[in-house]
Amino acid sequence: MPKKATSFELMLPLRDSKTPAYRWLYAAVRGEILEGRLRPGTRLPATRDLAERYGLSRGTIVSAFEQLRSEGYVEGSVGSGTYVTKVLPDELLQVPRKAGEQATPQRKQRRKISDYGKRVELFPSYEMRPSRAFRANVPALELFPTNLWAQITARRFRRAPASFLLGCEPLGYYPLREAVGDYLRTSRGVTCVAEQIAIVSGVQEALDLTARLFLNPGDRVCMENPGFPGAAMAFEAVGAKVSAVRVDGEGMELPGAGLRARLVYITPGHQFPLGITMSLTRRLELLKWARNSGALIFEDDYDSEFRYSGRPVPALQGLDRSGLVLFAGSFSKVLFPSLRLGYLVIPADLVNLFSAMISLTTRHAALPEQAVLCDFISEGHFGRHLRRMREVYAERLSALLQGAREKLGGLLEISEIEAGLQTVGWLCKGIDGESATRAAAVRDVEIFPLSRYSRGRIAREGLQLGFAAVDEREIRRGVQELAIALEEDLRRKT
Repeated sequence: MPKKATSFELMLPLRDSKTPAYRWLYAAVRGEILEGRLRPGTRLPATRDLAERYGLSRGTIVSAFEQLRSEGYVEGSVGSGTYVTKVLPDELLQVPRKAGEQATPQRKQRRKISDYGKRVELFPSYEMRPSRAFRANVPALELFPTNLWAQITARRFRRAPASFLLGCEPLGYYPLREAVGDYLRTSRGVTCVAEQIAIVSGVQEALDLTARLFLNPGDRVCMENPGFPGAAMAFEAVGAKVSAVRVDGEGMELPGAGLRARLVYITPGHQFPLGITMSLTRRLELLKWARNSGALIFEDDYDSEFRYSGRPVPALQGLDRSGLVLFAGSFSKVLFPSLRLGYLVIPADLVNLFSAMISLTTRHAALPEQAVLCDFISEGHFGRHLRRMREVYAERLSALLQGAREKLGGLLEISEIEAGLQTVGWLCKGIDGESATRAAAVRDVEIFPLSRYSRGRIAREGLQLGFAAVDEREIRRGVQELAIALEEDLRRKT
């Protein structure tokens, strides 16, 4: 275990005036070690610092440290630093009870939790391991220009004024909001100005803000089926009721005429998880329905930057003339997930409401990361990175489709998508998504059954396959191993 240097002050219990100073200090430090507050390898404060803090002579402190060292609690020497011993003697690992004292079990106190606390569930995070075929929803992290990002970061801090360390307004760093607005207007057809843009930690925060601002327990939310579970979890945490709406070849069907929904969540640019691009006709029909019903629309544009074929369709928000659409996106899949920066385009009349809400929760997104991202965009690096990644991902998608034609015939039919980081493979009759996922995992292949994204029985068994996170060689290996896994799974059932 490595030694841990620290400059923290040591908070010790009050001294009994009848106890000699060195004995009090010895007993106090020993107690901190045995209680686990001073962990093995932790460096103790310098004798000079302890003398100043507790009004003791350095000789007193040296005497206490020598006693601790002789009993095996600490190691090192004056001048080179004193550390808690890495391995304590066995008999010191437990504080002995007094003679005849019995251990009494503690009664577990019943916690009083809010209704929200009872409904909220853990949303799984990224697994911290190397990517493999066919991990979905992850970009090509090995191709991100980390050296360039580090240079921009260093330059930013070299030139940073003191005010840079203070923070920014709730909606985020204004120059970044301007840069994001320029990008969205040009590349996504969004109608907005910088004042309508909030910089958030990602789409999930935008969903949480929207849910808490506009949904009361019992309110109805319409979602695509299959759809993004993180959205459903955010809505259900505030007590809303989710209505799953079927997806066809044009995207999500219109909610039923008699369905009164407060909010509609949708991924029209690249439907999650099926990859369908919502048709222009269906977009206009949905906007008309929302105007007539008084519902808001949350448009999640999670990875539509990467388009490989077909004519670009403007964002649903760009077609909206009534201020019904909240438009959200993230840099997690465009750049890298740990950046934790995204944006929410807010209808003009709701800007102050969102600003107040953010001021009470996160206050604002981290300013240094916002400033670096702003420079990355405004200096043209973001556009170049996008163009490069489109080419790389198109090649990887092509490798997947070619491999599927050669190896997966009669087992899996891969959809040819127009955009995104992943696609769908439709399983042939007789193959179950869950059992296929288990069989593939044995061969070190990562797939995800569509049934986990669906509410109710799924119409057709399928798998989600990512192609962006791994190179063509890994894709070819994955196709080969997946074919073997599916054949073995099918044989077991016949």
